[in-house]
Amino acid sequence: MHIRDLPYPDPGRPDVRSGPRFLFWLGRNQLGGQVKAALWGLVHMAALVSFPIAIGFGVQAVVDRSGSRLAMAGALMVGLTVLTALGDAMLHRAAVTNWITAAARVQQLLARKAVELGSTLTRKVAAGEVVAVSTGDVEKIGWFVEALSRFTAAAITTVAVCVALIFYQPALGVVVAVGVPALALAVLPLLPRAARRADEQREKAGRATELASDTVAGLRVLRGIGGEELFLGRYRHASQEVRIAAVRSARMWALIAAVQVALPGLLLIGVVWYGASLARDGRIEVGELVTVYSAVTFLLFPLRHFEEIAMAYSFSRPSARRAARVLALRRSFPDNEAADTVDGGERGEVQQATAPLGGATAPLGGDLYDPASGMLAPSGLLTAVVCGDPDAAGRLADRLGGHPAHDDPDNGDHDRAPSALLGGVALDEVPLTAARAAVLVQDKDPVLLSGALAELLDVPRSGEVTAEKALEAAQCGDVLDALAQASAAEADDAGPMRTRITERGRSLSGGQRQRLALARSLVTDPEVLVLDEPTSAVDSHTEARIADGVRGLRAGRTTIVLTSSPLLLDRADRVVFVPDGEAAGVGTHRELLGTDPAYRAVVTRETEDEAAVRGAGPAGHGLKGIGRIEEQIEESA
Repeated sequence: MHIRDLPYPDPGRPDVRSGPRFLFWLGRNQLGGQVKAALWGLVHMAALVSFPIAIGFGVQAVVDRSGSRLAMAGALMVGLTVLTALGDAMLHRAAVTNWITAAARVQQLLARKAVELGSTLTRKVAAGEVVAVSTGDVEKIGWFVEALSRFTAAAITTVAVCVALIFYQPALGVVVAVGVPALALAVLPLLPRAARRADEQREKAGRATELASDTVAGLRVLRGIGGEELFLGRYRHASQEVRIAAVRSARMWALIAAVQVALPGLLLIGVVWYGASLARDGRIEVGELVTVYSAVTFLLFPLRHFEEIAMAYSFSRPSARRAARVLALRRSFPDNEAADTVDGGERGEVQQATAPLGGATAPLGGDLYDPASGMLAPSGLLTAVVCGDPDAAGRLADRLGGHPAHDDPDNGDHDRAPSALLGGVALDEVPLTAARAAVLVQDKDPVLLSGALAELLDVPRSGEVTAEKALEAAQCGDVLDALAQASAAEADDAGPMRTRITERGRSLSGGQRQRLALARSLVTDPEVLVLDEPTSAVDSHTEARIADGVRGLRAGRTTIVLTSSPLLLDRADRVVFVPDGEAAGVGTHRELLGTDPAYRAVVTRETEDEAAVRGAGPAGHGLKGIGRIEEQIEESA
């Protein structure tokens, strides 16, 4: 795989049973790149450790006063220098390619998982954790993959040199062969503590970053209540904890580095002392002593890669564990799920196609039914759903989009609510692309990406609804005016559709952001559109116009609005009351107001005592409350 070929057409199905297994899977999928880098590493290090032979040969030539052998030694050094430079350059190129391609593979896997889970991802794992995995953890995983090939070349070279020294000069070779493995393994007892301290530093840094972002996001509110100094004090305390943890972690790695410097020095001193005594007794030649000394000196270079691979693995293992935890999240666990055996045990996503129709896949359509609550949304109608509990409404919206939630994911309980059925087909048992093409869910907190308004509305669509119609239905006229003024102020005649929207739409008000998100959903024109509180941030007059606009634009299409707003409920073809997770009433808004006291209490937000005082007891069916709501609806209209 070359960098120019990225991204991967298919990053594969990872083994996410554990962090080490995930690392092994990554290495196995880059076997060709690892072998290539290891071969260039062997060329580089073999040339490097061969310098002692040339040096010893040259020293012996000087002792023997042989000019021809001295010239041969010089030529050999020149050749080894060229090989060292070539091997080093190509090793660096191949190793960095492995790093980048491994990081790209992990990022593609994370992006695919985010697309697969959608808004449910942040309900299963913290958004900050996903960001940390896709940035810092990806870099550490790539570091290990990159260092692996260099370590392989260093290990082969080290073993080869030790064996060669035993045959070349057994007395000194045995000392080197025993001492080098001891040097390589000396730091292993220190690595677990160093890794724990590094994890502690990362955890504290994550908490400090989260606290800082929360403080910045709520700075206006904090200033209003005079609480900014309190939060700044908390951040100072958190940052000091990060500093202390960083110092403790640095001390451990400094100790490891010191051990890696001190022990090779002691080995070198021992080899020189013992070799000098052998040379003094005439048991070895001076050139042989110089050769062995130079070999030990050059062995210190590949030994550094033993320290690097230990550090890389210590850092990458927890990073790989976190990445595997995110990648192990699944869209659902249907009872009839067929587990694809990927790398010895990964559970594959069910990819059951919809019913074939003439050799092609039949598009999904029909009534949308939620078995968990009994809520039914007939095809082609505007159905409003009143839950009374925002969390319950959010869970219902997830199920309607084909993401049934587990009952108790923290305890490993895989029991889940049954998936919603569209035309009798379970949405969590069809390919994700088919489910999303049929059902679009807009949650209560939609996100606007930075960019021009035209780019915001440039989404997959049927082509039946233009951007202008969607903006008009969502009552975005004032947004367009504001963007036009911003465009004029910037001396840009591109118009409002080309005016840039800042990150997450922070330059707009909450109501403006909500209406733009609604327009983006409307322009896609899906078969089924599910809107969770789409008008909670707008005034009543605008809300009434939005209700009329959505009703007109979505005529003949299935639309479900989860809301408790009387203005939206009054314009719905059908209202379903779902208290406590079960459908308890079906009818029009006015019918339910007059017949269902529980529905009336949710919509009017009146307690039983207030209803009794206002004459809204069961006998009167809440006539006064109904009258007030009808007056509000008529005034907004």
